[in-house]
Amino acid sequence: MPAREVEDPRTRDLVARAILENGPMSAVVLSEKLGFTPAGIRRHLDSLVAEGLLVAREPHVVNGRGRGRPSKVFVMSDAGREKFEHSYDDLAVAALKFMQAQMGPEALMAFADSRAADIEGTLAPIIDSQTSSAARVDALAQFLTAEGYAASVLPRVQGEELCQHHCPIAHVASQFPQLCEAETQAFSRLLGTHVQRLATIAHGDGVCTTYIPNVSHTPTGGIR
Repeated sequence: MPAREVEDPRTRDLVARAILENGPMSAVVLSEKLGFTPAGIRRHLDSLVAEGLLVAREPHVVNGRGRGRPSKVFVMSDAGREKFEHSYDDLAVAALKFMQAQMGPEALMAFADSRAADIEGTLAPIIDSQTSSAARVDALAQFLTAEGYAASVLPRVQGEELCQHHCPIAHVASQFPQLCEAETQAFSRLLGTHVQRLATIAHGDGVCTTYIPNVSHTPTGGIR
């Protein structure tokens, strides 16, 4: 089926929402995902960049393979996150504030731990099936990317750095850092080593980065 032409002005919001939820994307990938022509997608991308809601940048390349210059990818700017995230996130913030006021900070921490436990429950069998530290970190990055965090892995001295280029809950986490803390502890338990958060989007950094030292494989055995 041929790609549709972009006529509906609501398509602009669809383009922005796709990048918000999936992380950095090129015009070609957006065209394929949304079913519109590349030319139509680029018009909306140009408009969103001009308004400061998106930023065009060179893609992260893991290795030097491939021919030609890779296409630019588009990422959500801080202004874009504020515009497109807050309508949903404000309700979540209000709910968590109500929970904290009515039931105390322990209830909020219990919610953060429950969310982390859900991550562990899903990932533990996948992580345990890997036989190397690098494979386990790659599996974690793939899971996070599927969840909209646009994750990648960079080699570091005696370890690796997990980079999350997007955070779907950044606005909420900026007010409730317990979510980030519980998530970091979940990563540590899953990978069998102490991991260190170096930066977070929720605290104003451009990317969430986590240093993960190399360790021998020890099955997590799921959540205890």
